[in-house]
Amino acid sequence: MQKTLIDDGWDRWRLRALGLAAILILVVPSLTLRKLSSEVDDAEGWVTHTQAVGTAVYRLQANVRDAESAAYNLSKGIDTPEVRDRYARAEQIKPVLRELEQLLQDNPRQLVRVGRIESVLERRTALLHGIATTSDPVAQRTLLEEMAVRYPIRELIEELQAEEQHLLKERSAIAERQQRLANMVSWTALALQLALLVLILWLLKRQMEHRLVAERASLSSSARANAILQTVREPIVLLDRDQRILLYNPAFAELYGIEEDLLQHPLQEVGEGIWNDPAMRQRLADVLLRGRELWDYELAQEGGDGRVRNMLVNARRMALPDSDDEVVLMTVSDVTVQRAVMSRVEELNSQLEGKVEQLSEVNRELEAFSYSVSHDLRAPLRHVGGFADKLAAYLGDSADDKARHYLDIIGSSARRMATLIDDLLVYSRLGRGAMRMQAVDMQSMVADTRAVLDANLATEAENGGPKRRVEWHIAPLPMLVADENMMRQVWLNLLGNAIKYSAARDPAVVEIGYSREPDGSHHFTVRDNGAGFDMAYAGKLFGVFQRLHKASEYPGTGIGLASVRRVLVRHGGRIWAEAEVDRGATFHFILPPALDALNTGQPA
Repeated sequence: MQKTLIDDGWDRWRLRALGLAAILILVVPSLTLRKLSSEVDDAEGWVTHTQAVGTAVYRLQANVRDAESAAYNLSKGIDTPEVRDRYARAEQIKPVLRELEQLLQDNPRQLVRVGRIESVLERRTALLHGIATTSDPVAQRTLLEEMAVRYPIRELIEELQAEEQHLLKERSAIAERQQRLANMVSWTALALQLALLVLILWLLKRQMEHRLVAERASLSSSARANAILQTVREPIVLLDRDQRILLYNPAFAELYGIEEDLLQHPLQEVGEGIWNDPAMRQRLADVLLRGRELWDYELAQEGGDGRVRNMLVNARRMALPDSDDEVVLMTVSDVTVQRAVMSRVEELNSQLEGKVEQLSEVNRELEAFSYSVSHDLRAPLRHVGGFADKLAAYLGDSADDKARHYLDIIGSSARRMATLIDDLLVYSRLGRGAMRMQAVDMQSMVADTRAVLDANLATEAENGGPKRRVEWHIAPLPMLVADENMMRQVWLNLLGNAIKYSAARDPAVVEIGYSREPDGSHHFTVRDNGAGFDMAYAGKLFGVFQRLHKASEYPGTGIGLASVRRVLVRHGGRIWAEAEVDRGATFHFILPPALDALNTGQPA
């Protein structure tokens, strides 16, 4: 677009420059030739003037010679009409002198010579008259000598002629130079005009080529636009001021079942009058007259089959590129299915809201049950355990071995039941409690969990239990965004199980590993060298109350790994295990990359 504007601007300036050059090439040589022609005419006029002066001088000489010759013949007694006629030519000398004076008005020096010639000729004429009227030879000789010595005329005429010849040579040279210059200007102007003609023809050819290229581009663009219009699946129609159809695409024809050509037909004829809606027609008129655009206007149309379709109409005013008329561009979309889907979605949402309310009621009942468990069930258990201890103290040494055994079973069962209730409450809170996400340093959390477990082992040893050695191998761990209390439960259960099921090993080896998956997820591992398990039962491992070992071998409630799985699932992660019997187990869990903590500086 920018290049086209630059080319148009350059073409306008080029045409202006070409017009100016044409004016200069046509006008300047014409004015120059006119001036040179005038100068050539002036020069030729001066040459003619000089020639006229020479002719007058020649006539003057002829008249003088004829008059002098006739006077001499008359002095010899030869008196004939021809001689008298030649002698009478002396009277023509003055008119010739007047003519010379008229011709030489622009040359003062020549006028002086003409004056001298006139005075000499007057004296010579007087002497000629004396010679013609006397018959005395001596007097004639005296007059002739006086005329030749005192009043010579040849030198004056030769000076006059020499001056005119000089002027004739100069003026002829000027005339020739002006003529050559005029010829040169004429040929130069002709060459420039030919060059201008060639340039104009070249520019016309180029302009025609550009126009052909523009026409081809316009045709190609029109073809592309028409191809897009014919291919696009959205129904499109173009309307004029009278809402007659100027153009429509196949999608519009398919939507309304148009089989015949409806160009220049009213829109109301489409679909058996389906568009004959006064409100809709007024809205379309407002689009064209007032520039009001229609945006997602929903229109219900009832077809000839009685089926109602919901149409989404968009319309706006548009100017045609090849005329000054404005038209309405309208697009129509059948949203009947979408509206049915939305209605179904709203219905499902309403049902879902009912289910949510039911679930909320269940949660409230579960909270009430948890409260009952934590208060109502714990009190009887405390009573059972407490009275069992009091009964043992009351009987003292009088109780036999069977009675003490029964009392021990009652007390241990009450404590196990209390532990089971506590674990159930923890499991319930992990599933329904709100998560408080914050930055959690996994390295510090594992270190704290290790310290707690080591302290528990030391306490057991002090109370008479076996003294155990544990080797810890902890890889660098990252900082993540998680619920700190929930994540602490994960590490307490996994590391606690690793210690518990490695009780028969000396030393027990616990390895905590970490790696980054290709998708950015965080992969943690907890490996021990304990009892392991049969992978055939791995599917039961994370269920509630599911145990793969006897409680007498490894104490526990069977809820710990189920709690771990619930925490990880709530964080968007997952967990699985790999093991061999009597060769240890490895627990893997993955947390998503969305839990990355920014600017932690932890290893990835």
